[in-house]
Amino acid sequence: MHLLSVNTGPPRRVDYTDAPSGTTGIGKHPVNTPVRVTAPGAPGVGASGVGDDAVCDLRYHGGDDRAVYAFAREDLDAWERDLGCALPHGAFGENLTTAGIDLREVLVGERWRIGDEVVLEATGGRIPCRTFAGWVAEQGWAPAKGWLRRFTLSGSPGVMFRVLTPGTLRAGDEVRVLHRPAHPVTVAALFRAVTTERKRLPEVLAAAEWMEREQREIAEKYTAKYGTAT
Repeated sequence: MHLLSVNTGPPRRVDYTDAPSGTTGIGKHPVNTPVRVTAPGAPGVGASGVGDDAVCDLRYHGGDDRAVYAFAREDLDAWERDLGCALPHGAFGENLTTAGIDLREVLVGERWRIGDEVVLEATGGRIPCRTFAGWVAEQGWAPAKGWLRRFTLSGSPGVMFRVLTPGTLRAGDEVRVLHRPAHPVTVAALFRAVTTERKRLPEVLAAAEWMEREQREIAEKYTAKYGTAT
C-alpha cells in the first residue's frame, strides 16, 4: 500500500462552480517535490491541509475534517475502462492517488501512517458536487448531466481525512494502517447511507465521533426525525 502521487492545484476561475469566488482548485496534478501536510483549521476557515493546494469554497470543502482527499488508482482505472479515456493521477481532484488499497473498505476513524511522519484519520467519502460535474465535462470525459448520479452509484467516493500528525509526503511513501476502530462503518457504507440508502443513517452513527461534519449532521437529523428503526 503506497502513494503513487501527491497532487495539488491552483485556484482557477470557471463558470460551473457555486463558490462565491467563482474559482475552483479541483484541477490537480502530481508534484515532484515533498509536500507539507498540516491540519488547516476549523471548518469555514481552514482550507486544504496540503501545501500549495487550493480549496476555494470553504462552505463545503477544506477544514480539519476534510483536510486531505485520497482516491485509488484502481478506481481511476475502472473509470478509464468505463469512460474510454485516460485519467491521470489527480484527475478527480484528489490530493493522494493510492495503490494497493480498497478505499471502500476503510473504516471511518481508521488511522494511517504515511511515510515516516504523517498520521491521517478517515472521516468519510467525497460527496460529488456541481463543480466536479463541470470539471469532468470540461475535460471531455463525460457529460455534466447525469455525472453526479453516475459517480454516486459507483459506490467508490474516495476518502477524506483529518491530519493528526503533520509532516511531509511524497510519491512512493508507504501507507500503513495504525488503527481500526471497533465499529463496522466503512467509508462506502457511510456514503451509501447519506446518498442512496437513507434508512441506514441511524446505523452509521456508530462512527459519529470520527465522521466529517456534513455527513454526521445528515445522520443526526435523520435519526432525530425518524428514530433508529430501519
